[in-house]
This record gives sequence, structure tokens and C-alpha cells, in this order.
Amino acid sequence: MRIAMMTNNYKPCIGGVPISIERLAVELRKLGHEVYIFAPRYGTEEEEDHVIRYHSLKKKVRGEYIIPNAFDPVIEERFTQVSFDLIHVHHPMMIGYVAQYLGRKYNVPVILTYHTRYEQYLHYLKFFGKRPAAEFEVENRAGIRAQSRRWAASCGEQLVAAHNRYFINKCSMVFAPSNSMKEYLLEHGTVAKLEVVPTGLLGEEFEYDPVEVERIRDTYGNGEYLFCSVSRLEREKNIEFLLEGMKKFKDRKGDCFKVLLIGDGGRRKLLEEAAAVLGLEQNIIFCGSIPHERLRNYYRACDAFLFASTSETQGIVLLEAMAARLPIIAVEASGVRDVVMNGRNGFMTEQKVDAWTEQLIRLVEDQNLTETMRKNAFQEAEKYRSENIALWVQKHYQNVIYQRKSMVEYKYRNTGILHF
Repeated sequence: MRIAMMTNNYKPCIGGVPISIERLAVELRKLGHEVYIFAPRYGTEEEEDHVIRYHSLKKKVRGEYIIPNAFDPVIEERFTQVSFDLIHVHHPMMIGYVAQYLGRKYNVPVILTYHTRYEQYLHYLKFFGKRPAAEFEVENRAGIRAQSRRWAASCGEQLVAAHNRYFINKCSMVFAPSNSMKEYLLEHGTVAKLEVVPTGLLGEEFEYDPVEVERIRDTYGNGEYLFCSVSRLEREKNIEFLLEGMKKFKDRKGDCFKVLLIGDGGRRKLLEEAAAVLGLEQNIIFCGSIPHERLRNYYRACDAFLFASTSETQGIVLLEAMAARLPIIAVEASGVRDVVMNGRNGFMTEQKVDAWTEQLIRLVEDQNLTETMRKNAFQEAEKYRSENIALWVQKHYQNVIYQRKSMVEYKYRNTGILHF
């Protein structure tokens, strides 16, 4: 098969969607398929075979995130140079519109992976974001403004949900990365064919460099415990909750730990200040972004993986940590509950600092429990090997293509007209 994967973000952008696309493309190519990735330019990317770059706009969201120019004519120009069997698009907006247009024009089925709860990211848009408190004070209308913002956010969420429902139901098939996400889509009016297809783990995610692991442990682990968390440092990742939890942990257990916060983002400075206010400046290590191929060694060097995000659709970092035999301490939320079995390979709690901290303390104080959870975490991660996911995706691709051909043949037999 010749597959066109279309995305609004890809390498060198760091995130779950680029990782998911790359892993699936790698495994599908191993199965003998031709996979072309249509992705935006960043100005810093390396040229790769079968990666077709289209232009980005000069303006950025919040000055950080590029806006892809999904209507760049180079997309259709390059698309027509290959006789594609299927389009697999990874966003319902921007590049999603182009995917639907090309699918209709060239009679190619379109599959969507619904990676993201988009309504949880409205705060990146200036209209829905919080305004400075000083501005409210000057206007002396804070209550009215806050109410207006809540109303606007509610309307925005409804508009996003309606837009995405319309887009989804025009697709030949939709992949949800987890059962939680499938349930969410069904509850919000999805009638298109819907399948659960998680992001897989490459074989190397289960490997590590013992020398590098020892170096990391020696560098950071001079306390009794070494924990880590991996995420963008943004509001939806709920890092403030994690910091409050570690303050409680320190109050109970003392100055006996380090937490490696791996990742970067617009809230890094605020989070560093918050850690200092909580007396955690020596305990919380802001590591910044680390190349993905090195992450597995950081996971391996740690005793547990800490997570507080409530906006995940799958939580691929949880599985990566579990592949390194790390038990998980997380807030219960969609995506998390699909891979964390409470009390078996980690703990999930409600979003209450005391409950979350209590389970972390329970873990570190029971070595037998820790070892059991390590084994169970690894076994769960094994189920998500990417070669198995690719075989499942291949089957769905073949079914969609077969159904499209059957539909065209049926219409031709009944009308004598080919439909394109």
C-alpha cells in the first residue's frame, strides 16, 4: 500500500503525535508499505526520505508554536505524484481540511487518529487565556470578566466538539488511542467506524545502557530516592499538583529524594519559582528537553514515575516508563486508566494531593510491593510493542480500502457511472 500520513506537527517538534507517527511509519515500512509523511517546515529539521515538508506561517501561537500553512499548494502537487491508496491524517483541523479535500477529489479513503482532547487546549488561544490580574484590578470588573471568560470557554468547547464531530463522521474510519478515548468519542456523537489503536513502543524502548544509567544515578541520585516525570511544562500537564505532592512527601519523609522534571515549555520559569517557594529547589531538577533515544536510560535510573496530567488520550510516557520497569504514581484520568492497573503496576488517585502523596509513600516503604509492580509494569508495556500495533493498523487499512472499492463497484453497476 501507498499511505499518505498528514500532520500539523512532526520532528523536530517534541510530542506524542510526532512520536506516534514516526513509530507507525517505521513499522509499516518494515511490512513493505510505502509511507510518505506530509509535515510542516520548522527551519531546523533534517531532510528525510519520504518526508514531504510544506510551509509554515511566520506567526506563532503564544510566540512558541508554529502554525502550519496547510493550504500550501506543494501538498497537492506532491500528493498527485504518487498514486496513494489511503490518507491517514492526524488532526481534524488545518491539515485535516486538506486531507478531506484530497480524499474527495482523488477518491482516496481518509482515516483519522484522534490524538488530542482539543477543547482542553483552548487556553493557548489569546481569547480564551487568562488575562493578568493587574488588568482586572484596573478595570475593577474581575467578577464580570471571570464569568465572561468561563462563558467563552464553554462556548469554545462546544464549538470545538461540534466541529470535530462533523469532521470525524466524514472519515472512513477513526482510530482512538485508548478505550477511554473511544468512549469519549462515542459519547460525543461519533458514528463513523471507530477502532482503538494505541501508539506502540519500539523494541529499543525496552533496552538501556547500564553505564549511562549508572552515570545518571550517580549524578542525581545522592538522595535515597530518585523519581522522574516527563512532559511539556504547560498548564494542562498539572505540574503544580506534582510539586505540592512532593512538598507533602518531603514533610513526611525528609530531604531524601530528587525528582527529574524532563521537558520544557512556557511555564518553566513559573514552575522553578513555585518549587523554590515550596522549599524544593534542591529536590526538583529541571532537566529541560532530552533526546528521546536517551530517555530510556533516565527512566531506568529512577525508582518511580510521577504523573499528574489529566489531559492525556493515551499517556505514551507512562508506557515508556513501564517498559523501563517503573511503577507509576498518577492522577486518575482518561488515558491513564487504560494502562495503569491500580495496585498492580502503579497507583492512581483522585486529584487530591494528600491521597497522591500517600500512595507514593506506600510504594517507597514497601520494597516487595515495588518489585512486584516493576515486573507487572514491564509485562503491561510488552503488550504495546509497535510491530504488533502495525499489523493491527495494516488490517484496518486493508478493510477500508476494500470497502471503498466495493462501494465504487456497486455504484458503477447500478448507475453505469464511475464516482470520483
